[in-house]
Amino acid sequence: MAVAAPHPTSHATTWNCEAPPGLQHALDELTGRHQLAGAAAEVTDPSCGRWTSAAGRADLRTGRPMNAEDRLRIGSVTKTFTATTVLQLADCLPGLVQGNGYDGRDITVRDLLRHTSGLPDHGDSLATADIDWLRHHQFTPRELVSRALQLPPPKATWHYSTTNYILAGLVIEKVTGHPAEKEISRRIIKPLKLRDTYWPGDSEHIRGRHSRSYFTTERVDGTEWNTSAGGVGGALISTPRDVNTFFEALLNGRLLSRPGLAEMRNTVPGDPDRLGPDGRYGLGLITSPLSCGDHWTGHTGSVRGGHNTISAAAPDGRQVTLVINESPRTDATTTSLIAAVDTALCAD
Repeated sequence: MAVAAPHPTSHATTWNCEAPPGLQHALDELTGRHQLAGAAAEVTDPSCGRWTSAAGRADLRTGRPMNAEDRLRIGSVTKTFTATTVLQLADCLPGLVQGNGYDGRDITVRDLLRHTSGLPDHGDSLATADIDWLRHHQFTPRELVSRALQLPPPKATWHYSTTNYILAGLVIEKVTGHPAEKEISRRIIKPLKLRDTYWPGDSEHIRGRHSRSYFTTERVDGTEWNTSAGGVGGALISTPRDVNTFFEALLNGRLLSRPGLAEMRNTVPGDPDRLGPDGRYGLGLITSPLSCGDHWTGHTGSVRGGHNTISAAAPDGRQVTLVINESPRTDATTTSLIAAVDTALCAD
């Protein structure tokens, strides 16, 4: 997604400990002017605590209001969980990739986590797949890798590919002897007590209270969906609070050593069409400019069925996780999503 960087302004180091000015208006814009079904956000500040805001509907059939406490599919925000686990375990990639001109011996774990492996995205092979088949099919990691290796290599040096993270999951499995999902849960989800965060496995349903999700202009309900095509690169279910808790622990050094976190935050330029003109990518982390100076650090995520997530932290420790339950259909909507994140993090 292409997003123009906001014009820098001054940024107070603390705010007045009230709800972030302008955030509710930004969410109302998303559900009003941009006509998304629902939007919600949780903001945390190390000096002031937590706030939640919401607009629109979590369920268009019943009219239930959107709520920041609801579970949802967090898509590629999953990648940061996986990258964190890999960085605790491995420095180089065993020879898992072979065939059609691809050679895993030339690919490091850093290449996988930074999307500089030169591997295509298996998702491209599913772009025209029948939706009913896709939402009910159970993929295995090796099936997804096989699909990717049948595609031509990307032309750019940096290429966003969920296949990279499917392979990272296989690295976790090879090193630990455990399924990647189980190891990520053991190392991150359980110690941080992320009680609303879990792997759906082959289930198409979301347990507990959750927002519905919608896609296409006809607002088809995509809530029930087998997300095994995302695997450890995109299948987690969570809440804004749990996601904020995870990023707070990660960025404050509770999950990685100081050198490991520094390496994770060492970024390279990304594709402007995906990360914006000044967006950069580290090892499972995105950085993007803020209007108040410096950059936010976090990740974005989306799933085919409609849930979208942006989780971002400012240098002063303020965080926001913003979620919507309908796929954006215009660049203007995407720009407004980024602007809402900026509003939350740059409020004085």
